[in-house]
Amino acid sequence: MAEIREAAEKIAGHVVRTPTVPSPGLSALLGVPVVAKLELLQRTGSFKARGAVAKLLTLTDGERAAGVVAVSGGNHGIALAHMAAALHIKATVVMSRTAPRRAADLVEAAGATLRLTDGMAEAFALTDRLRSEGLTLVHPFDDPVVIAGQGTVGLEFAEDTRDSEGGGALTDVLVSIGGGGLVSGVATAFKTLRPDIRVWGVETVGATAMAQALAAGGPVTVPLSSIVTTLSAPSASRLTYDHVSALVEDVLVVPDAEAVQGVLDLAEHAKVWTEPAAGCLLPAARQVLERVGEGARLGLVVCGGNATAADVTDWARRFGLL
Repeated sequence: MAEIREAAEKIAGHVVRTPTVPSPGLSALLGVPVVAKLELLQRTGSFKARGAVAKLLTLTDGERAAGVVAVSGGNHGIALAHMAAALHIKATVVMSRTAPRRAADLVEAAGATLRLTDGMAEAFALTDRLRSEGLTLVHPFDDPVVIAGQGTVGLEFAEDTRDSEGGGALTDVLVSIGGGGLVSGVATAFKTLRPDIRVWGVETVGATAMAQALAAGGPVTVPLSSIVTTLSAPSASRLTYDHVSALVEDVLVVPDAEAVQGVLDLAEHAKVWTEPAAGCLLPAARQVLERVGEGARLGLVVCGGNATAADVTDWARRFGLL
């Protein structure tokens, strides 16, 4: 928690303190009070700016001069490219060709070098090679500095809901999981400041690195088939696994189609434009309500909004939602 507070002070001038708002529309949809932390309003459209700049601010002069490298399914690369440019640090971003084209375009527009690979496993392998050539790795989740940066989301959320509107204090908080950096930081903050609150992780079918790690008793490599590339880590890390196994109630898994329906529902009922990595929170929230029963008051970390109208339309048509 001390590291999260230190990160909050360090990054304050570089990121937005995003709003935490009660959502009448989602409350009516789910039948219980819902409060949303709108991290999609963060710089670069997702929470990833926090961890990226937290790491960049720790670099030595030599590391800054040599440059940094990151592997990304989309949002981490966008965030690193923009935050590195703001700090005049050269960045290389490695992405799979399956990543959204818009994400790749934004990385290049920010001035970073983009390297594309045939899949996420190949992306991680190329990143390792570039790291061996002298670039400093800014890992999307397997780094305590990055986790502390992402944990500032939980710090703000816990502070902003101390005297929750619309039904009293929160009982349950839902957080999407890719490699687990965000949920590790958010769970640390909530379990320190509000230990009575249950924190739930959410993954999509075909991107279940953390769920399978919990089942196996440690990180394992998983096959990836989800359309939700921003959640598609090939494995959790020991660091994030340890956080989740100790602090998170459970990891819930939802189908891609339900995650896309969640995007449509968030647009209609919450009036926010998100991506499937955030849309998956709504079907998962229904699972939580089935398990905890009446009296729940939900907090949703709406992690990002970097999906185009064309992307969402294509997915919705693929799953017969339009």
